[in-house]
Amino acid sequence: METLLPVLKSHPGPSVLVCALLFRVAHRLLQRLPVPRVVKQDEFRSWKWQNLSVSVVHSLLTGTWALICLVVWPEALNNIPSYHTPLSYLLICVSTGYFVQDAGDIIVTGHARGSWEFLLHHALVIWCFMYALYTQRYVAGAVIALLVEVNSLTLHLRLMLKLACAQSSNIYRINKCVNLFTYIIFRLSTQFYLSYYIIANYDWLDHGAYFLVSMMMMNIMILIYFYRLLRADFFPRSKSYVEQNGIHNNNSKKFLSD
Repeated sequence: METLLPVLKSHPGPSVLVCALLFRVAHRLLQRLPVPRVVKQDEFRSWKWQNLSVSVVHSLLTGTWALICLVVWPEALNNIPSYHTPLSYLLICVSTGYFVQDAGDIIVTGHARGSWEFLLHHALVIWCFMYALYTQRYVAGAVIALLVEVNSLTLHLRLMLKLACAQSSNIYRINKCVNLFTYIIFRLSTQFYLSYYIIANYDWLDHGAYFLVSMMMMNIMILIYFYRLLRADFFPRSKSYVEQNGIHNNNSKKFLSD
């Protein structure tokens, strides 16, 4: 790792592209796994299933990786601007590669209009992570931010179960409770901790204004999605209300937006 780090730091851009290529290879390999019949019958569901399969791999890998980094090196929590280790720097390279690959997949497959929220999120993440890689500043902050991937794992599973029309299954019921817990602990708490850190240390942080604006935009997005999540899983609208408003489950894109 010590010999790899100078190469990564000298060529962060190419390193990210290599990681993006590796996730693309994973995308190809995951297509060989069995897919539920109901997913195969719909073009959008089929694409979304493949897309989410790669996202699950990324969340499982980087969420676990970020947890290990912070448990082994807790000083990163208090020294966000300058602290990092070879493993944490490599983690940000790998994760940035995923977001580049995923954004490319959304655009190339023609789903940019329906996935503009994801593209906005990816753009903010890529910009912040690339800044960290090129300047070797705020790497610890990026690692802390990747704790949200622990929740992303249950979020992706939730969507995959919806794609498979398994909302009435016990797995979905269990996952929605676990998802709510991880959303609060790993997504909301992580975002608000980073926001608090930036505000409390704003006067001396490099480019504090940009990171504060970026965090506020992400905070707004996750709060809106949290509301939609609660409404969909815990306070669903009545069937008659849904029918009166012309919202049906066979409209995959609308159905999966909550």
